[in-house]
Amino acid sequence: MHKGIVWRSYRERTVLRLFLAIALLVASRAVPAKLTASQNPTNATTPQQNEDVTDNQPKTGNTNSGEFHLSRERYQKAVAYSRAGYTLYFVSVAWGIVVLLLLLKTRIVARWRDFVAGKSSNWFVQGLLFVPVLSVSLGMAQLPVRLYWHRLSLQYQQSVQGWRSWMWDWTKGELINVAFGLVAALILFAVIRNAPKTWWLYFWFVSIPLVLFLVLITPLVIDPMFHKFVPLQQTNPRLVSSIEKLTERAGEPIPRERMFLMQASEKTNQINAYVTGIGASKRVVVWDNTIHKMARDEVLFIVGHEMGHYVLGHVVTGIAFALAGILFALSAGYHALQWALKHWGQAWGVPGQADWAALPVLFLIVSVLGFLGEPIGNGFSRRIEHAADVYGLEVIPGIVPNAQQTAAHSFQVMGERDLADPNPPRIITLWLYSHPPLADRLKFAHDYDPWDQGKSPKYVK
Repeated sequence: MHKGIVWRSYRERTVLRLFLAIALLVASRAVPAKLTASQNPTNATTPQQNEDVTDNQPKTGNTNSGEFHLSRERYQKAVAYSRAGYTLYFVSVAWGIVVLLLLLKTRIVARWRDFVAGKSSNWFVQGLLFVPVLSVSLGMAQLPVRLYWHRLSLQYQQSVQGWRSWMWDWTKGELINVAFGLVAALILFAVIRNAPKTWWLYFWFVSIPLVLFLVLITPLVIDPMFHKFVPLQQTNPRLVSSIEKLTERAGEPIPRERMFLMQASEKTNQINAYVTGIGASKRVVVWDNTIHKMARDEVLFIVGHEMGHYVLGHVVTGIAFALAGILFALSAGYHALQWALKHWGQAWGVPGQADWAALPVLFLIVSVLGFLGEPIGNGFSRRIEHAADVYGLEVIPGIVPNAQQTAAHSFQVMGERDLADPNPPRIITLWLYSHPPLADRLKFAHDYDPWDQGKSPKYVK
């Protein structure tokens, strides 16, 4: 339920990274936390504290006007922090493309290909040597941007994560990227060698189980590598009982064992919750910061929003959308690769698509396609996030008094805490925002009242 922009690192630097980025975005609503999260362990809330804060007292100013408002100081910080994030995103993308072009034009990649070819004539062994070095090199090239973003997050008190902890998280992330990237690259080149003209289609078929596997294991294996999760029932049973009332009204019970508390306060000051996983790994996750910094009814609205994702099948829908995008990207990537090798392959020392030195060319193409595809993916995401807002507003009346005001106030709290841009530029919203701008969400929540207009609710009858 994050407020809007998804500021991703340059993750499109491996073949698998394109749909890893999409699948992770679909599977986890906390993508921004992986970049901006950084919190102080001393801010972590205990189970007793969580129970104490589930009252109905507002944590900040009222929103009777239906307008998102910030103090002058907070406004200036929100604008500066948000605009720095926009700038760093575009710098990250541009720098990643420049690095790939330099590696190709200077023939560094070709020389490394020659080196590994001298070690073994087996293409599989060559890949085992070539891909990790390339992935790590590109990750190191992006490290200065990531370091600067973390420094800004600390400066603006969005992060409290120490540098040692942050570096360890970054290292784990890179190791995961290398592992997945290596598997994907080996599969890709096996397909290229056996089906040189239709590899893009066959690799898409392979990507389907890979994406599903990733979405399945992310909550069970990957997420716990970065944060601690505990059953929500253990930390806040009264909140779970309130959530069960919501699930009963929705007619879509979510088992208690599928509700988790993420101890985000060890790394971040931000507020969030999300739905993730498929099948046995499907769950609703609420950050401890959300429970600690919001009134109980506001937390219930946020949970209602996440239930909307759960009930409306947005994870499955998102995966289907992502797979359609992957198919298009692979098809376009195949044709772009042939064109690029025809024009610059000799200059770069890349004789053909089955050569390991062609991998950075694919990275370059995927990077451009990923960048150009941002407005499409984020537009889709904004649509389902708005639907989840509607669902949350429809499921809480009768359980939460003053539902519209409560929902609007939850956005006010989130915007103040997370330094939401009060008025993001239109082009930035279209290109980068995975959620509608917070001010728009607040106004919609304040004004949404189909019952008063004699209309039927859209989702919760």
